[in-house]
Amino acid sequence: MTAKAKDTRALRSEAQSLRPTVQIGKDGLTPQLAEELRKQVKAKGLVKVRLNPSYQVDPKRAAVELSEVSSSDVVDIRGRTVVLSRR
Repeated sequence: MTAKAKDTRALRSEAQSLRPTVQIGKDGLTPQLAEELRKQVKAKGLVKVRLNPSYQVDPKRAAVELSEVSSSDVVDIRGRTVVLSRR
């Protein structure tokens, strides 16, 4: 197992106890929401994002977009919840 895989496993484990601190709803990824996400990733290092059902974007596509906007890595996608970590 590579070092990156071990790191990802450890981050997934750590993320289980987190509560989502960012929620994306019908308005989608607004500039204000993107800025808040960047701040949280920078400050906390690990952020859980909840994609509400009213946000009609595939979770995998949303995860890629969120990681690009926040300059972070996707750690995990479970249902409509995405976990991001600082690069």
